[in-house]
Amino acid sequence: QVQVVESGGGLVQAGGSLRLSCTASGLTFDAADMGWFRQAPGEERTGISCISSRSSIRYYSNSASVRFAVSRDNALNTMYLQMNNLKSEDTGMYYCAPVSMFWDYCRARSNFTTWGQGTQVTVSS
Repeated sequence: QVQVVESGGGLVQAGGSLRLSCTASGLTFDAADMGWFRQAPGEERTGISCISSRSSIRYYSNSASVRFAVSRDNALNTMYLQMNNLKSEDTGMYYCAPVSMFWDYCRARSNFTTWGQGTQVTVSS
C-alpha cells in the first residue's frame, strides 16, 4: 500500500554535506509522521531522525542532533535530511518510513513492511 523512494546519497569526504530526499505515496502524507533510519553492514537498522506530520515535532539521535536537520514539504509528499559535517561513522544505507512518535524516540509503524531500496551514504576519512 505504501511506497517510499529514497535518493540523494553518495560518496563524500569527511566534513562534507549531503541532502537526502524521501518521496512517499499510498498514504495521506500530510497526516503521517515520517522518519529516517540507517543500517550499516552486519548491524541493525537504527532511527536517525523523525518529523511529525506538520513539522511541529522533530527528533534526532544523539549522533545527529547537532549536524543534521530534518524537514518536509507536504505539497510534494517529500521529507528531507540535510547532513552537514559528515563523519565516517555516518556511513550506511539510509531508509525512510512512516513512524510512530513517542516522548523521546520513534519507530517504524508496526504495519509498515514495504521498505524502499534505500540510498547509500559513504563518508571517506
